[in-house]
Amino acid sequence: MQETAGTGSPTRFSAALFRARALCLQCLRILADGRAGIRAWPAQPQDGFPHLLAESRTPLWSDTTVQERDLQQGKVQNLRCALRRLNGAAVPAGATFSFWKQIGRATPARGYTQGRQLREGCLYPAIGGGLCQLSNALYCVALDAGFEIVERHAHGAIIPGSAAEVGRDATVAWNYIDLRFRPAQPVRLQAEMTRAELVVRAWGQAPARAVRKSSIAILPLRPRIDVVAHSCPTCGVDSCFRHREYEHSHRSPGPSGARVWIMDERWPEFEQYVTDFRTDQDVLAIPLDGARWNRPRHAWNTAGFAAVRAASLQSLVRSWQTRRLSRYGAARLTAQLKGAERLATTLAGSLAPHNTDVTVAQSLLPFLWRDGHLGGRSFQVLMTRMPLASLHAKLDGAMALNPERKTLGEFRAPAWMVDAETAALRAAQHIITPHAAVAALFPGQALRLPWRLPSAVRFEPGNAVLFPGPTAARKGAFELREAARSLDLEIVLCGVELEGETFWEGCRTRRVVRGAAGWLNGVGLVVQPALVEDAPRALLAAAAAGLPIVATEECGLHGVDGVTELEFGDAAALTELLRHVRSAAEISPASKRDIQSLKRE
Repeated sequence: MQETAGTGSPTRFSAALFRARALCLQCLRILADGRAGIRAWPAQPQDGFPHLLAESRTPLWSDTTVQERDLQQGKVQNLRCALRRLNGAAVPAGATFSFWKQIGRATPARGYTQGRQLREGCLYPAIGGGLCQLSNALYCVALDAGFEIVERHAHGAIIPGSAAEVGRDATVAWNYIDLRFRPAQPVRLQAEMTRAELVVRAWGQAPARAVRKSSIAILPLRPRIDVVAHSCPTCGVDSCFRHREYEHSHRSPGPSGARVWIMDERWPEFEQYVTDFRTDQDVLAIPLDGARWNRPRHAWNTAGFAAVRAASLQSLVRSWQTRRLSRYGAARLTAQLKGAERLATTLAGSLAPHNTDVTVAQSLLPFLWRDGHLGGRSFQVLMTRMPLASLHAKLDGAMALNPERKTLGEFRAPAWMVDAETAALRAAQHIITPHAAVAALFPGQALRLPWRLPSAVRFEPGNAVLFPGPTAARKGAFELREAARSLDLEIVLCGVELEGETFWEGCRTRRVVRGAAGWLNGVGLVVQPALVEDAPRALLAAAAAGLPIVATEECGLHGVDGVTELEFGDAAALTELLRHVRSAAEISPASKRDIQSLKRE
């Protein structure tokens, strides 16, 4: 971001004179914009804008020297803040887009920090510095898409390697030096950051006409800036008041190699991974101190971190709102999503500009991605379930084959959330999960952790079949009911009824409380023929107890001892498998081989 260019070292008098002049121009701009009705444009979904009109890609980290590291990180933080207001903005045909009306003023209260700014021939730290990379990119996109350029200002000096060298730059300064353009058709602006690039695109409702890319001659009168010599941390000009101001006000951001772990529910597999890879410089951000609040699901090991941040209030509110609702239903899902959003917003405050390495829980991922917190950062995701896009596809496919099973059509996430998660997972450096089916969706990207079995429990084996999930079509309840009626099996239930109170009529059933003393008594086999299974903890408990397990690959237990896999929806195959294991006495190595042989047939 640039305000002017000059010669020699700036003085306090010249800075004050410049500020007074800028203030007058800002007031005049506010009055003019009010009369002209210049406004910010709301975000709209990608649907309806199928045609890519233009794209700009520029590197984020243009200066990797140690001296400039802090300001580069500050610039990227400023871009994150700006993209939250820009990404998705839909500009009507013939309407005026204004950079500053869309972005708003860059202030510390809105998350902006010190970045490198060009003013009076110097590159020095300023709040909001670095936003010119975004205005340059928007200008290039507007040129290539054939938009009418309403207002554009060139930089007063040229930084080597910048857009100014080819005349495709657009400097901005709040609010009187602006970038404005008008599209001939409705357009949607997309702006995001990968780990290494700023990507800006314009999408239209119709294909772009053949547009010759604008070629603007380099202005020879603009002086070239020596980046190193004129940058505040390295210029060596101690007499400049801005240099001293920077030295006194700048605070070290801390270790640049620190990772932030943004967590939600505690899984023992993830806790072991964190223990193995954290450093004493890292920051742990958790919903709440589970040990203090007697919440085992969130009782993370907090030892060995430089700082531990918690969102206790938001977590307790989330817990209260979901606990007062039924265990299943649309209202509960809505409450869970709102709670996750509040939690993600709060825990995002643990991210400082210098934190470029993040590990994030999947439940919080869509919100952090949508709000731009992961842009310009390398991040990995702790996956606890299938991606929403894959989950919806599985459920929709099963619903098409079994339209009478209404529960298959329940609980779909909002479209924006599916899109945000898909984009974030594509950008993630690693996918970390113990779930075999989830890991298989990300070849070359996934790191599969070993499942951690709980302590084995003592029980009296029997002939019954334990069905650990809720009675729902997506858990394979229909297939198991058919097998139970055919073979006269006793079914042990420990989940809620979602298919109606009379669903198990014609079957011998009894109920237990999962995890209670003696809950496995009388069980000889555990069956989970599910289409969807996120956290197969009951199956792991059964495996630890030595019980054989029949489950689909969607349960994610591939490779766990004692597990036989079959396809979802094949009631005949399930019946044939269960025919061979009707009592605990038959569960021997030989009978397990029989099961595997039947499965291959």
